[in-house]
Amino acid sequence: MEFMVLRRANQSTERGIQPPALEPGTFLQPSNKAVRLLRRDGAWSEVRGPFPPRELVAGFVLLEAESREDIIAQVRWWPLFDSGAVYEIRDAGCPGNCVGFDERGTAAGTLPQRKEELTRYVVFLRSDADTESDAAPPPEVIDVMNASNEAGVQQGVLLAGEGLKATSSSTRIHYANSKTTVVDGPFTEVKELIAGYWMLQAASMEEAIAWAKAYPYPQPGDITLEVREACERKAHVEFTQEMMSAEARLRAELLEAGLRNAFSKAARGR
Repeated sequence: MEFMVLRRANQSTERGIQPPALEPGTFLQPSNKAVRLLRRDGAWSEVRGPFPPRELVAGFVLLEAESREDIIAQVRWWPLFDSGAVYEIRDAGCPGNCVGFDERGTAAGTLPQRKEELTRYVVFLRSDADTESDAAPPPEVIDVMNASNEAGVQQGVLLAGEGLKATSSSTRIHYANSKTTVVDGPFTEVKELIAGYWMLQAASMEEAIAWAKAYPYPQPGDITLEVREACERKAHVEFTQEMMSAEARLRAELLEAGLRNAFSKAARGR
């Protein structure tokens, strides 16, 4: 099974602090460089960031796991020093058989070609009532989307894309000090959610916006998109010795607390 793990934004990520737990995923520039595109009654308008952190995604990674329980266990053992972080686990894939693609290639076997002189941008499709109900577009609409994705890869524009299932099957993991808390979906703050993404490469934000406006989205009516600039690999923060030492201390505290709790329960059961 494939899952997308989204790192929800907060004040820390909006200052550009990048959590190493997301490696080798994609971390995004703060939203002061972001643009939201609103299509209303067929006309586009643009809103420039910054945006409230609670509405944002700071980064994401696609991971394979045998089950939902397995991916939750993996994420709960990510670095605990990222205190205050919230990771959202979503089922990858969209209703109607729209085929995702990444560096492994498209359904037709076309491999995206990264051009280092171009900047990577991520276009998020923001959720609405239809996407949160897993409404499937008509087959002919899906066919157009798949064909557009294939053409975008062949043209050297698209690098990846994937839909996300509704949050009724999702989970959020909250980090606080040396503890994690698991909360199951669905999540009602629809304007804070995303329903899918495309990653493209372009010479400028304006070029990325032009691509985003021209894409054949499955929704016939109003949609909201968010265009974000991705951090390149050289901009990622290294997992330093200080971070590893802090992580080891937190893990020891977590283990000690778990053992105390287990012994206490055993003593009460006598």
